[in-house]
Amino acid sequence: MKSIIRLRMSAHEAHYGGDLVDGARMLGLFGDVATELLIRNDGDEGLFVAYDSVEFLAPVYAGDYIEAEGEIVSVGNTSRKMKFEARKVIVPRKDINDSACDFLEEPIVVCRASGTCVVTKDKQRKNK
Repeated sequence: MKSIIRLRMSAHEAHYGGDLVDGARMLGLFGDVATELLIRNDGDEGLFVAYDSVEFLAPVYAGDYIEAEGEIVSVGNTSRKMKFEARKVIVPRKDINDSACDFLEEPIVVCRASGTCVVTKDKQRKNK
C-alpha cells in the first residue's frame, strides 16, 4: 500500500538564507504520509515511534513542489515498518521571471527515510 502527497514549499517555510527550507519539513511530510497509510491500513492514525534512517540528498527551496511518497513494507502485531521518499518535481525559474516554473522530467530525490509506526491492538479497526 502506498500514499503520495504533493505540495509547494511556501516562503514561510524558508528557514535559512537563500530561501532554503529546513530538512525537518520533509520529515513532517513523511509523518503526514504515514498517518494516511495507518488510517487506510488500520482505521486509526497510530503513532510514529522512530526513524531507522534519514538521508537528506538535495536542498529544497521556497517555491519547490515536493512529492512525498510512503509505503508500508511490513506489518507486525502492532508495528508497521515504512519507507519514504521525497522528490522535487517542480522548480521556480526566477531567472526567467517571478512566476515561471519548470516541471522536471526527472524528479530530484531530496530525502529518503525509513521508520516504524505503531497502532495498538485496541485501536486497530480494519480486518486483515
